[in-house]
Amino acid sequence: MEIATSEVESVSVVRIAGNLDTNTAPEAQQHLDDLQDAGVDKILVNFEALGYISSAGLRVLLATAKRLGAAGGILHICGLNETVDEVFEISGFSVILSVFGTEQEALQGF
Repeated sequence: MEIATSEVESVSVVRIAGNLDTNTAPEAQQHLDDLQDAGVDKILVNFEALGYISSAGLRVLLATAKRLGAAGGILHICGLNETVDEVFEISGFSVILSVFGTEQEALQGF
């Protein structure tokens, strides 16, 4: 898994490539926690290069969304491939989280 973060206006865009699973979830959680600890309140996670997400990866997103929401922040998700989108649909995360087709749509949603 690779994680890269950039700033687009007031939004931290986190691009995760590879797989987000039991082995990589702690690193992803730490990265997202570090952003929030630094005062970031708008996070967009771009999954265009993500091949697979497990329940451990979903827990990372849920924990991040809850922590951001409690602090008045917002989490958006974009760029789901067919496999990841199916996991989101089956788990109900496509309804729980704010999911957008493209990064531009997600940025406009803030």
